[in-house]
Amino acid sequence: MLKRLAALLPLLLASASFMMPAHAQQQPQTDLSRTQLSIGLYKIDAQVAQTPLQREIGLMFRKEMPQAEGMIFVFEQPATQCFWMRNTILPLTAAFVADDGRIVNLADMQPMTENTHCSQEPVRYVLEMNQGWFAKKNIKKGAKLGGELFAAGKR
Repeated sequence: MLKRLAALLPLLLASASFMMPAHAQQQPQTDLSRTQLSIGLYKIDAQVAQTPLQREIGLMFRKEMPQAEGMIFVFEQPATQCFWMRNTILPLTAAFVADDGRIVNLADMQPMTENTHCSQEPVRYVLEMNQGWFAKKNIKKGAKLGGELFAAGKR
């Protein structure tokens, strides 16, 4: 009986790894669709996290991200959105963004913490960039993002 169990153990472990949630496998998601955003003279190449699983994984396990790239989280409807940095290695700044592209507030977030950072009013979008990106470009609360995501809200 023990020999039979010992023979089955590798097979059971291999099949269990297929049933683990994606974030349990500790792989960054890098294959999301992308959208182009702008703010003033600056362009952002943003990955789009729009499903619950994509939003849950976010930028977890990512070791680097180019300066002109980010991730925009798209929710079904405006609400108070709160973010934390569990399993996120990079220091990030979250821009909480209203339907019209206006930045409601910015929050610097420290890696590998569970401190929550929330929007100051209901928002549908959250844009995460490398920490310091907004500050270096003097982008503050009230600035407006442009792009297809926000053009749809103006119709």
